[in-house]
Amino acid sequence: MRASLIQIGAEEGESVESRRARVASLVREQAGADLVVLPELWTTGAFAYEVFAAEAEPLRGPTYEAMTRAAREAGVWLHAGSVPERGPDGRLYNTSLVLSPSGELAAAYRKIHRFGFDKGEAVLMGAGDALVTVALPETTLGVATCYDLRFPELFRGLVDAGAETLVIPAGWPERRRSHWTLLARARAVENQSFVLACGTAGTHAGVPQAGHSIVVDPWGEVLAEAGPDEEILTVEFDPAKVAKTRDQFPALKDRVLGLNPPAR
Repeated sequence: MRASLIQIGAEEGESVESRRARVASLVREQAGADLVVLPELWTTGAFAYEVFAAEAEPLRGPTYEAMTRAAREAGVWLHAGSVPERGPDGRLYNTSLVLSPSGELAAAYRKIHRFGFDKGEAVLMGAGDALVTVALPETTLGVATCYDLRFPELFRGLVDAGAETLVIPAGWPERRRSHWTLLARARAVENQSFVLACGTAGTHAGVPQAGHSIVVDPWGEVLAEAGPDEEILTVEFDPAKVAKTRDQFPALKDRVLGLNPPAR
């Protein structure tokens, strides 16, 4: 299976419309890949809190329209990163879109763990309440976003739902880059899954981004890692390795905590 992670920046001076068109062009260039992944909140920048409301769009808004055309023209599964969504209830959400090669909306995931503690995304956006998996012909994706990476119970839930490849778009800051690579490898090892983590480049609202998109195999080995700048990271991996790893080292079968308690 071939995956391309498009690590782009969201620099000031480039309009959302221009960036949307640029990214759509990059997606179309990935024809021949099986899966293409974009970062978190790439239309605005993950830390550009002041523009979230102004640039929020409905689920099937301009970004969906541009990305569905690009996915269809490239013939790829596209994890279109996330956008600031304005839901039917009027609230904002950090929402990821997964599109099929025919351009259909295969899934939407509203980020469950919002970053910022008592400010920023944590107060501006509502929280999702559902785990999301997407069955591809070669593997089942488990979908998470950025700060979710710090919460292992979410990924256990995705694995219980059948996930074999964990896809994590992010706008991760440079000052915590060591956590980014550490946690990506940890989620791969503990869940015996591939991890495809796509970050952003440049600076978002004054916050330098980590970049370093990364692909990790079920043993925790790094198959590919980007640098800090805009880059397309392309890697070939064998989804069958998940089942082989879980069979050779069946640690998941020894789980006790977090499972349904025994009947009394």
